[in-house]
Amino acid sequence: MKESALLRLIELKKYFDSPQGKVKAVDGVDLQVFEGETLGLVGESGCGKSTLVRATLRLTEPSGGQVIFNGEDVIGFNRKELIKARGQMGLVFQDPHSSLNPRMTVAEILRRPLKIHNLVEDGEIYDRTIELLETMGLGAEHMIRYPHELSGGQKQRVGVARALAVEPEILFLDEPTSALDVSVQTKILKLLRRTMERLELTYVFISHDINLIRTISDRIAVMYLGKIVEIGEIGTVFFQPLHPYTRGLFNSVPRPDPEHKIEEVPLPGEVPSPVNPPPGCNFAPRCPEKIDRCETEEPPLREREDGREVACWVV
Repeated sequence: MKESALLRLIELKKYFDSPQGKVKAVDGVDLQVFEGETLGLVGESGCGKSTLVRATLRLTEPSGGQVIFNGEDVIGFNRKELIKARGQMGLVFQDPHSSLNPRMTVAEILRRPLKIHNLVEDGEIYDRTIELLETMGLGAEHMIRYPHELSGGQKQRVGVARALAVEPEILFLDEPTSALDVSVQTKILKLLRRTMERLELTYVFISHDINLIRTISDRIAVMYLGKIVEIGEIGTVFFQPLHPYTRGLFNSVPRPDPEHKIEEVPLPGEVPSPVNPPPGCNFAPRCPEKIDRCETEEPPLREREDGREVACWVV
């Protein structure tokens, strides 16, 4: 295990009020992100991935827990301190079509974070804007365009450039290629890889696409119903998953092999309601390997000999 983490989440929670009760979108997540790595965060839609990132950045206020970034707890920051911290933690949103202000030109979109964080002098803003565009494979001709005049891939490049404008230490990418076609996805991913290596960035890459996460990540964290159930090196977890949910999730991914047969029901049953989760393990109602303890006692994340952490009483 590495000695220190750039970002550490401790018992992070985010609950929402609803007519049915408290929706436990993020329910006590412990997670570490190390400098220079790409951490892939995977799970079914609705498991809490995006909410976890928003709570980390305090775009939505956490209900409890700690967010330790560079040794300081972001949860206790005042507005001025929070703005400074957000200058070190960038975010690329999932939908490039709705994440850019339609009333702003590309130049205005990129200049805004530069002005908010006072990163460059007024006379240097033009050159910095051009530099950001060229980093993303765009040019000066895109500066005067509005988002509706750009393709989906160009919009997402602008979104990445906006996140990089503040020169963050860590970049959160919330399914940044899900709204793009395959050929554009590949270009964006190659661009992100080159940018990471050149700027020595740390990535947290959120996706439900297991194969994409496998190709881009160093470690992988698997999330289910607001909790992390398994986390470890990508080669270890992907090729030998231990948690029953991780195995079922990976088995559901199609493989380009006509001889490979997918299990008929890799994940039986339905995901329990986050308003009323099971009393023990969240996955117990769907788990074919459960024991009595699983239904009454929540398993903690425990480190194994191979360095991964798994929340399961059975494995």
